[in-house]
Amino acid sequence: MAATRTVTVPPPRGPAASAQGDRTRLWYENVLGWPTVPGVPPRLVVGVAFDVLDVPAEAGCVALERLGAAGQGFPVALQAGRLRLLVAPGSAGELPGLLEWLEWGGAGLDLAAVGEGGFMDAPVPGAPAAGPGEARSAGRCGRGGDGPQGAAVWLRPPEPGREAGASLPTLSAMGTRGSRGDGAGAPNLVRLVNTVATQVHRVRLRRAGAGGAARAEGQPLAFS
Repeated sequence: MAATRTVTVPPPRGPAASAQGDRTRLWYENVLGWPTVPGVPPRLVVGVAFDVLDVPAEAGCVALERLGAAGQGFPVALQAGRLRLLVAPGSAGELPGLLEWLEWGGAGLDLAAVGEGGFMDAPVPGAPAAGPGEARSAGRCGRGGDGPQGAAVWLRPPEPGREAGASLPTLSAMGTRGSRGDGAGAPNLVRLVNTVATQVHRVRLRRAGAGGAARAEGQPLAFS
């Protein structure tokens, strides 16, 4: 079942952090036109310019790799072992129905949606956590990418001057072309959700199998 996640804002961390937060917030508002909420860290308002799919980094990174060129066409943030995939506004409301239609309903997947009324920590603008090639690597994607004290970072940042809605996964996206004309546009939302759900499920099965093997190793041998 899809759930709405909000980000807990830590207490202020002094004048320097507040000044950096103000610069970050103004960058998003003035350069991208995204609404924000002041604070340390500042937050991006979800449900206006974009919604968010929130998934475990391990599964999300593999899903992006599986999507190939289509997995490179939209912004992705990383924080505290979670990937936040930016998708078209309204997508959060579509997620429960999509999971049911794809026969993932009731599977208890660690896959959440943040939509209208939600927020996400604003990554500090600048260099992403990984280069374009590294972003496609599951190992590098989910390892050591968080900023100081678990701050959010861009694994793949939004592009200033580019219409955000054109790059975000949506139900109407059908293999659109990217800004470089190379077919790396946004994937269809159905394909994205199914790919992510599959990888979340595989990670859970792998961990369950590893846990079962570890418990078996700790059991005494029985002889008849």
